[in-house]
Amino acid sequence: MNQRSSYRTRSFWLEDVPGELEPRPSLPGPTAVDVAIVGAGFTGLWTAYYLARADPRLRIAVIEKEIAGFGGSGRNGGWCSASHTGISHDYILKKDGRDAARAVQQAMFATVDEVGDIVAREGIDCDYLKAGELWFAANNGQLGRVREQVDRMRRLGIGDEDSMWLDAGQVRARVRVSRCLGAWYTPRSASIQPARLARGLADVVERLGVAIFERTPALALERGAVTTPMGRVAADVVVQATEAFTAGFEGRQRDIAPIYTFVVATDRLPQAFWDEVGWQGRETFMDGRRAIFYAMRSREDRIVMGGLHYPYHYGSRLDERFEYSAPAFGALHQMLLRTFPALRGVALTHRWGGPVGCPRDFFSSVGLDRPSGIAWAGGYVGDGVATSNLAGRTLRDLILRRDTELVRLAWVGHRSPRWEPEPVRWLEAQLIGGTMAFSDAQEDRSGKPSRVGAVADFFGI
Repeated sequence: MNQRSSYRTRSFWLEDVPGELEPRPSLPGPTAVDVAIVGAGFTGLWTAYYLARADPRLRIAVIEKEIAGFGGSGRNGGWCSASHTGISHDYILKKDGRDAARAVQQAMFATVDEVGDIVAREGIDCDYLKAGELWFAANNGQLGRVREQVDRMRRLGIGDEDSMWLDAGQVRARVRVSRCLGAWYTPRSASIQPARLARGLADVVERLGVAIFERTPALALERGAVTTPMGRVAADVVVQATEAFTAGFEGRQRDIAPIYTFVVATDRLPQAFWDEVGWQGRETFMDGRRAIFYAMRSREDRIVMGGLHYPYHYGSRLDERFEYSAPAFGALHQMLLRTFPALRGVALTHRWGGPVGCPRDFFSSVGLDRPSGIAWAGGYVGDGVATSNLAGRTLRDLILRRDTELVRLAWVGHRSPRWEPEPVRWLEAQLIGGTMAFSDAQEDRSGKPSRVGAVADFFGI
């Protein structure tokens, strides 16, 4: 048995979905619709859902190369977070002012509740739990970055009921991690079983009359049509909801950089472990390192942890082989043991990876180019579970020409600059990733802020 096949590389979340993951029928041939959506992940499915609810007369088709939830929507860390890193408060503050930045943050808070309301209303069993999130400082090097999050929220006028500093003792009362100097906490975030949400949402939109064509790759998106091997889908509006996989289209390699991230899951843990570490509230948490890791406690008492290594492959290449990384899985295992020494000897039952989409300015966007009829949303920088819902509601309003608060948010219509041509793009990615890793290692050793981290700050990381 070779090393790759000796353990499960498939996402635990997809394996945990009830029933078989049999593909839906492919596109039977050329067709015409009002709205064609390319990508059956969260962005595409939420857009289809809100459009179908708003106007049941619309003819909507979702076109998916694999199956619904195949990409990041079925492989992420299970966070439905209101503190999205891809919509920079600091950028909006400088460009559009405090009110604009506050409006985006309030929209993200409301989005977490919206997801909870919809899954309850539609009967989607995805373990939604609004328990909040912790961002803790494991050493003095991280402390300033974590405290800055508290200050950032204060500058936006976000009160203590939504954003607060917890000292080390208050953190230990929630979860006893091995190293903690304090943490930023918000109660306005949730955890979910993401593949169950994606698959359940796909079932709901089908019941609403939306056609989902799986195993139907989109070859090109253009004004008025999507080209597939099975035929042309004519549409008044084409929605590009392909996130990291956008780089797979001809000539789109510089539009978004697919950065691979990795996740592991433990075996189910006994009650004795939880008695020792607490974590009864099931908050999500991460620490203040630059190459972050993130963790959550699942419904069946596993720990799911992701992050740390973010490799980019020359030419914005996408390949299933890149979803396996022994060094990344090993680093995540070591971080688990460092965070919870009581896990020594506990097996990792699942390891998996996948690409996330990173725009050149690390700033997410949503929009509709009315002359071409092409809409888009994405560039979530790996944090799109909640943001994709906000994108779906925003695309609904843009497509239906609604003048709402959502379409006036600062991320709407944003156009990120393109990444540089190769080999500059690859060199930049190596510099960013190497700087983050070196800075974190230096802070782990010394406990002091790393001066090298200024390079990452320059790139907006």
